[in-house]
Amino acid sequence: MNIKKLFSNRKKFEVTRNSSKEEKIKDNLEHNISTLSSIFESSINSDFVIRQCDVLSLEKKASTFFLNGLVDPKEIEEFIINALTNSEENVNKNMDIEQLVNDIIPIKNIKAVSMISECVQGLNNGQTLLLVEGIENGFLLDTTKIEHRGVETPQNELVIKGSNEGFVESVAINKALIRKQLRYEKLVSDNVELHNRAADSVSLMYVNDLVDKDVVEDVKKRLRDIDVDTIQNIALLEQYLEERPYSLVPTILYTERPDRVVSYMLEGHVVILAENSPACLVVPVTFWSFFHTAEDNYQRWAYGNFIRIIRLLCFLIAIVTPSFYVAVTTFHIEMLPTDLALAIAAKRETIPFPVIVEVLIMEVAFEILREAGIRVPSPIGPTIGIVGTLILGQAAVEANIISPIMVIVVAITGLSSFAIPDISFSFMIRVIRFGFLLSAAIFGLFGIVICLTLSVAYLTTLHSFGVPFLSPKTPYNPSSKDLIFRRTIRKQRIRPTNINPQDSTRK
Repeated sequence: MNIKKLFSNRKKFEVTRNSSKEEKIKDNLEHNISTLSSIFESSINSDFVIRQCDVLSLEKKASTFFLNGLVDPKEIEEFIINALTNSEENVNKNMDIEQLVNDIIPIKNIKAVSMISECVQGLNNGQTLLLVEGIENGFLLDTTKIEHRGVETPQNELVIKGSNEGFVESVAINKALIRKQLRYEKLVSDNVELHNRAADSVSLMYVNDLVDKDVVEDVKKRLRDIDVDTIQNIALLEQYLEERPYSLVPTILYTERPDRVVSYMLEGHVVILAENSPACLVVPVTFWSFFHTAEDNYQRWAYGNFIRIIRLLCFLIAIVTPSFYVAVTTFHIEMLPTDLALAIAAKRETIPFPVIVEVLIMEVAFEILREAGIRVPSPIGPTIGIVGTLILGQAAVEANIISPIMVIVVAITGLSSFAIPDISFSFMIRVIRFGFLLSAAIFGLFGIVICLTLSVAYLTTLHSFGVPFLSPKTPYNPSSKDLIFRRTIRKQRIRPTNINPQDSTRK
């Protein structure tokens, strides 16, 4: 089947699927029941429930619709069914129907709708639909109760000093955690409906008197341009929002911490939340954002900067150390002190492989152990990683496959990569390390310099939602200099102007 035919079939299917959704609600209750039953496949869908009853106060029949698993059945029975069937008959029938429903049903949120598509979307979001015979409007009642785990400590962003609350898989809870951290009337939540099969909703949160409105519109445009069946979680949404999907460098920040999110919002950033995700996205961001953690500001000035120095040193070690060892031992042995050069040569005398092969064997083995430690059950995962590393390293040295110094080089490289706080950035380092290795094996130190130069040149071409990736360093913009080092809290008076906040001065 050719591509044109595939797209033609898809369009025909979408027209057929959406035709019934675009209908208006009729005053014929049986017709509405038939339409919704057809859309939700009630003949085989046991979760789609229809409850019929008589509304005494209106002397009319009514039906309620809901999806099991998304609603609170006790609330439906007590506050909707019982309220309708036990309503007083002497109610003023000339009253506006919407006001009448509000008086009869003690539910806090009641929304009148006129389209079948609105009914479908509400049912999928966990609301209960009420349709009354002879009325061309429906009523969506807020009875949502979706199971989720309680608020726990973030799994990937642990801190010693600071809040230990992390996001969960519920947008409502995540919004509450953010508002708990920032109780400000200008903090707004803006819902964007995606144009996909499941009609997913994504929430944007930002401080309305700080954020650049052009960035907000850019985010909304990218969200509306997504044309897929459904967005299951925020990690998939991140990939659809990226400007360069094939780039190794992340340009969107993924975080699990509400306090970290609030710190970015107070600078003028936009936060993106979606259901089924214990994290959120922050845009726009820069290169420096991936080195920062929430704990940096919680620690005193000297401690926070010391941690950042260690983190930056780990970044350089993780990228350069294996390739530097290959370049020096292969092309530039004269750079080493004589005693060290002789010690390395003596240990490598019985090794049958070139240095680059030796490094690749150990690097691949380390990545295998790291991945295995993640995938096995938690109680034995760390044990497998430690024991596997010790046993394999010792056995490889005794078998004269690798030299003892190689174990040290790979171990310190692996430990340094664990110090990178952002998961995506850590993956980038793990991948580009192999590029540096091959370049060093071919060109020596000159190859490392080439890779570093190309990397910096490439970073200068990147943008995150219109913001240069290396700003405010290059191009230069006024800020509080919170890049590699940070000032004391009292001197951080300027918001980073590279993201164009409406108010550049902190209060």
